[in-house]
Amino acid sequence: MKKTFAAILGATMMTAPMAMADDWPTRPLTMVIGFAPGGSTDIQGRVLANVMEEYLGQPVNVVNQPGGGSAVAFTRLKNTEADGNTFLFGGTTALTFTPIITPVEYEIDDFEYLAAVALGQNAIVTSAEQPFSTFDEIIAHGKENQMTYAQQTPLDEAIIRAIAEEEGLDLAIVPTGGGGGMAPLVLGREVDFAYSGGTHAQYTPTGEMVVAAFMSAERSPFYPDTPTLMELGYDYSIEDYRTIIVPQGVPENVKARLLEAAEYASESQSFKDITEGNTFFPVVFIGQEEMEANVRRIRAATEEVMAD
Repeated sequence: MKKTFAAILGATMMTAPMAMADDWPTRPLTMVIGFAPGGSTDIQGRVLANVMEEYLGQPVNVVNQPGGGSAVAFTRLKNTEADGNTFLFGGTTALTFTPIITPVEYEIDDFEYLAAVALGQNAIVTSAEQPFSTFDEIIAHGKENQMTYAQQTPLDEAIIRAIAEEEGLDLAIVPTGGGGGMAPLVLGREVDFAYSGGTHAQYTPTGEMVVAAFMSAERSPFYPDTPTLMELGYDYSIEDYRTIIVPQGVPENVKARLLEAAEYASESQSFKDITEGNTFFPVVFIGQEEMEANVRRIRAATEEVMAD
């Protein structure tokens, strides 16, 4: 898999907006985000919208549509006119996992995956004021006490439920609409631990929140001392990308313009500052061909695991 960090893309940087003449877009665009305001997807998405607006010359309005770990937003996108004026920004687990375990009104081939601009950072977090801070300590505490876990997506919930069953934990699941809903529950110790898709980066520098483990296959470069679940002996990981997604059927010239805007954003200092400096996500640019393959590869691997 080619994961190209923005830091080494200097040789291919685009030098100015509107480098290619094209009369699209001719009206404001809509970026749909499948989580509530205040989480990492929302924070990144709003900066991305500003940079794309700078490149495309039209306003890019952000609409938050939480529910079902982005399933509600994908349903909306599927039913949107395929003209490129409405697109989704977010992760892909609502496509690679959710349709396998629950009925949804869309499928993987209803969409096209134009470009990824950041690598997902999926973490297990807890409050710094809890009597535990590592994942092993969470498990040890849970073997003696009932615990609560704040989920955000069907996938993170399924992984934690499987670990709880393996370890014999008495665990209650608390649903949230995204990182903006998760954070106050963790900081107020209304839940014992939680899933974070990136919102933790706002609270770990202040010492309010602790990352106990990562659900990603590899350690985060921003938290090099924090292990992954796989390193701790649990055979689970999440591979995810923050991606620009459109419904099938968008005209080729429109997709090309969105791709140009995505690449421009991946090289924008303001997008790097918020994504790497604030939300601690590595910035990348992965084009459509590779992302189409990535989404289908992850979906096929997930189906194989779930069939066991």
